[in-house]
Amino acid sequence: MADVAKNFLKVIAGLILIILPIWLVLAYPGLRGWGQAALDVIQGGIVIGVILIGLLFLVLGFTGLKE
Repeated sequence: MADVAKNFLKVIAGLILIILPIWLVLAYPGLRGWGQAALDVIQGGIVIGVILIGLLFLVLGFTGLKE
């Protein structure tokens, strides 16, 4: 039973890490218009990185639920 709970926690963490950065970028226009190319690259990299980590958690969680 504890393994199922851990896998659900991974799925929830993955969903949060995917939805939260997308919501922040869309909800706060100030996060989109930093004006400097370097900051835009860093911001985009952080958003994409967090989304990829969220996808990793989802895959790990669903893989664990199959077992």
